Amino acid sequence: MNKIDELVFLHQVSTPCRLAILAESIGIKTRIVKQVSELASKSDGNSFYFICQEGAALDSRGIPLIAMRLVSHVPVALYQVDRNTLDPASAMLLGIRGLLYSDQRIDVMLTGLRRMVADELWYESSLISKIVRQLVDRLDTGNEYCAEVENISQLLTKRERTIIEFVSSGARNKEIADNLCISEHTVKAHVSSIFRKTQSRNRVELLRWAQNYGDQLALCS
Repeated sequence: MNKIDELVFLHQVSTPCRLAILAESIGIKTRIVKQVSELASKSDGNSFYFICQEGAALDSRGIPLIAMRLVSHVPVALYQVDRNTLDPASAMLLGIRGLLYSDQRIDVMLTGLRRMVADELWYESSLISKIVRQLVDRLDTGNEYCAEVENISQLLTKRERTIIEFVSSGARNKEIADNLCISEHTVKAHVSSIFRKTQSRNRVELLRWAQNYGDQLALCS
């Protein structure tokens, strides 16, 4: 990973950004933005993005929607996180570099900040061990599991894959219809087809399916 030149904080609440103040105290260049629209107006360079969970639009797992958009392009971490509203395993599997909780001491936050800027993950060790064990178990199942995933993925149309992404982000049928410029009735038909093909009974089960199979699709491709 290239050396981080700047930390960008998306801070959409009225309270001061304590984490930015901490970063500046150890000599790291920072930039605080209040609106998502401000992120696109500046060059990313070698920036690390810290997204405040409080005040952000969240998906059903408590992950900020903007973090899901950024994570494939730049390093992203979450701060001011409420332990009761976020699924840390989902954040880690998504590619979020770490979590800084609102109830943590300042010295712990500072340590986490330093570690993440140094290209380390910042999660509880028990969670990292659990995720590693799950990945090893998946690899142990080998080609049989990959074949199953490939069979299911081939049943899904391109439009259905797109709708799964919207559902995973917490979007409702009307929002999906507006984004895809199709009727809400058509969205309902696609969702019913997706439920059947993935053997999901509802949106919660489809979300679990997407979490379990999404990463494996990449491994098998």
